Amino acid sequence: MTIYFYKADDDYGCFSNFSHHPITLGGQHWPTVEHYYQAHKFLGTLDEPLMAVIRQAPSPEAAARLGRDRRRQPRPDWNQIKPQLMYEAVKVKFLSHLDIQQILLKTGEEELIENSPVDYFWGCGADGSGQNHLGRILMTIRSELRQQQPRCHPPHLKTRDP
Repeated sequence: MTIYFYKADDDYGCFSNFSHHPITLGGQHWPTVEHYYQAHKFLGTLDEPLMAVIRQAPSPEAAARLGRDRRRQPRPDWNQIKPQLMYEAVKVKFLSHLDIQQILLKTGEEELIENSPVDYFWGCGADGSGQNHLGRILMTIRSELRQQQPRCHPPHLKTRDP
């Protein structure tokens, strides 16, 4: 069964970048992954001072509005680096919050899809043809977490020589 997520207060809302799970990355505390992601559009640009404003935004929705302001110019390499930046932030989120890490692990091998009707890059888009990069990142992190978990092996039975 495919697992769809989108809003932070829905089932599996912890998978959303808007979920209230703070992260510490780059030596700074960020209220949500969305705050971190939107702020980093402007690293190394004339709008870099906006990063602090976004980090202090009162909600992930406010951070997203600031980061999506079309009057601002994102960094020139933004389209190339945003998948890696998102992966790093989401991984820190799931390493930092063991409760949601367990939710992610309990999804088994199910496909995870961000059910965004408007985002065809991070989500599936209105018609399902989107690239679902956020869902893919979550499935990658889930796989990596599984590989890091210690496995319990039953002790080998020893037999006595007659």
